[in-house]
Amino acid sequence: MIKVKNHLGTIGITDKYIKTLVSKTAQSCFGVADINHAGAVQGITDYIKRRRAENFGVTIKHTAGGRPIIGLHISVAYGVNVNAIAGSIIHKVEYVMESEAGIKPEKVNVFIDKMVG
Repeated sequence: MIKVKNHLGTIGITDKYIKTLVSKTAQSCFGVADINHAGAVQGITDYIKRRRAENFGVTIKHTAGGRPIIGLHISVAYGVNVNAIAGSIIHKVEYVMESEAGIKPEKVNVFIDKMVG
């Protein structure tokens, strides 16, 4: 959980909310075909529950200062500029996190796992 202090008091923001926000933001970007498993645990959980979680494909680690490092696993459409898509996603995720949650991430890592034809 990330705690943000402002003039109104302290606000607690859960990792689940951040993961959901990042996942929905990435899905809305041009060229993103799908969100992939962010490891074996998410893959097994998805298989057992037979449905996808809203925070699918996103990992969060926290720095010593409390700022999040975000990892996002995606599939992209064939024929698009991979570098441009990754840069666009990074920029959009940083913008949405700052505007919606008031948090500036330390780093956003985009992992392109496969290309879909």
